[in-house]
Amino acid sequence: MAYSTYGRHITMDLREVAFEKLNDVRFLKEVMYEAAAQCGATVVGESFVQFSPQGVTGVLVLSESHLSIHTYPEEGFAAIDCYTCGYTVDPAVACDYLKAALGGRVVGYRALRRGSGAIEDLTTLHLAAANN
Repeated sequence: MAYSTYGRHITMDLREVAFEKLNDVRFLKEVMYEAAAQCGATVVGESFVQFSPQGVTGVLVLSESHLSIHTYPEEGFAAIDCYTCGYTVDPAVACDYLKAALGGRVVGYRALRRGSGAIEDLTTLHLAAANN
């Protein structure tokens, strides 16, 4: 069976997110799993770490690639990264879900097409909708 190297990669930075959400590892795990489900991804592994005095890093390993979050509750900041290979799983759906679940404001957003030649920037196609 041949697999496609085509992929889409989205990075998204959120600000003004509630401290409580960004420091709750159980909540973040739940919303990450739901984001993966919403975009049709298959979770094959996970790692979530609660830091002291605050902050969480969480990674879902997907059969299609990965979904990660790094939080800085004291700054109201979350860095989100979602990369999916193939044509069936859309990382924008996962990012949209996470933005809605976490709240806050998108302050950075980059969408890339990878794996089919030169890396292509798709940001302008997605950025207008990111804060809606």
